[in-house]
Amino acid sequence: MQSTLNTELLAGMLKGKRGKKGLRAISVECDISSATLSRIEQGKIPDVETYIKLCKWLEVSTETFIKGGNSTTPVSSKQHVLAHLRADRELPQETLNMLLKMIDLAYASK
Repeated sequence: MQSTLNTELLAGMLKGKRGKKGLRAISVECDISSATLSRIEQGKIPDVETYIKLCKWLEVSTETFIKGGNSTTPVSSKQHVLAHLRADRELPQETLNMLLKMIDLAYASK
């Protein structure tokens, strides 16, 4: 079975956790350069050391982003949906923000 990294989910979760914070602020928190964080948000594959640091900062297992792997720390449906929306490069920012608010409200009401 071939495993590959789900860079879309990784980028989406990174964008989701950092929220409105700048990359420089996050860079200090997770000890990863802001340039590297920017590349990861654009879907580039990080090196192993950076990947491990990022998973620790995101508070998820390193297996979370492995396609075909068996993650011991499941990612919630909400996290998956938000990550995919944030990774979509076709959505205008205003539309994305409205969708994110709708999803937050939907999950808050359950």
